[in-house]
Amino acid sequence: MKRPKVLVAVSGRHGAGKTTLAKAIADHFNLIYVSAGVLFREMAKKHGMSIVEFTRYAEKHPEIDRTIDERMKQEASKGGRVLDAQLAYFFSKKFHPFNILVFAEVKDIVKRVSEREGISLKEARKEVRTREKNEKKRFKKLYGIELWNPTDFHIMINTSRITKEKAKKIAIDSISIFQGELNFTP
Repeated sequence: MKRPKVLVAVSGRHGAGKTTLAKAIADHFNLIYVSAGVLFREMAKKHGMSIVEFTRYAEKHPEIDRTIDERMKQEASKGGRVLDAQLAYFFSKKFHPFNILVFAEVKDIVKRVSEREGISLKEARKEVRTREKNEKKRFKKLYGIELWNPTDFHIMINTSRITKEKAKKIAIDSISIFQGELNFTP
């Protein structure tokens, strides 16, 4: 019998470091990296909107989330992937992923978003607040879920407390243990 390929779902707040960690995991295990954020940004660009504008737009257009979510489900069904999305754990549930929650302190999130987007700290704080408020509302309305319940995850990593290298090591070591116990192949 062929062993299933490992599936890793990395979820967390914007700017917490989930993309950095998800890419490192994909590289280490030679898995395919799939990002809901990249899909969302591409859609925003096609609509000629900023991320914040498109987040507000998506609140009134549930087909945006459904399109992205369907794509993430399709990717999850294939295994051999690292999913980078706030709801990665939720949409890949039936495929038994290794679920990681990445979080950080607000000051660190704001600083990272400011640097990544090339905006002021004040603008970054507003962007983070606006996006998260709208997304929590949308996800509750669409799926009836609260984001990031600790019981949904195998491990949680606070990137404000450790280096990127330590976060990567914790994730890789944990996935390796999970992989061995469940007889997954990389």
